[in-house]
Amino acid sequence: MQLEIRPDPAEVGRARRWARSVLAGSGMAADEPLAQTLVLLVSELVTNAVLHTGRSAVVRLKLPGAPAPEATVRLEVADAGGRAPVPRCAAADATDGRGLTLVDGLADRWGWSREGTGKSVWCELDRRAPDAAGPPCDRTPAFGGLAYEVV
Repeated sequence: MQLEIRPDPAEVGRARRWARSVLAGSGMAADEPLAQTLVLLVSELVTNAVLHTGRSAVVRLKLPGAPAPEATVRLEVADAGGRAPVPRCAAADATDGRGLTLVDGLADRWGWSREGTGKSVWCELDRRAPDAAGPPCDRTPAFGGLAYEVV
């Protein structure tokens, strides 16, 4: 499934609503941690595409065919920007610059590839059976010298 977004910051909210709708249609509960994390990742990657390219982009969600206790969900945001995405080290008092660090901390995998004259930034989340999930706070990404617990 995919959604075209315009180069407008208001599109970030529309992309989140679309992602929630797609996930609900696939049988994933809105309060499931994977769904909440995925919506946050949609927000971060779409924000990056809108702010850093000033051009339209395409959001893609690739979901497993049937609800399963273990599966991988893939999010891709393709834009016309040719520059590689690079995580930044934001100052503790900065109001931006943490998006890719957040993606790195929350996604099981992420990366990017060239797509035409632009690029596609992607991330994957693994849906695990409850006994395979591990402790809920097994990662603590650092943001500008401060540590926030991921729950």
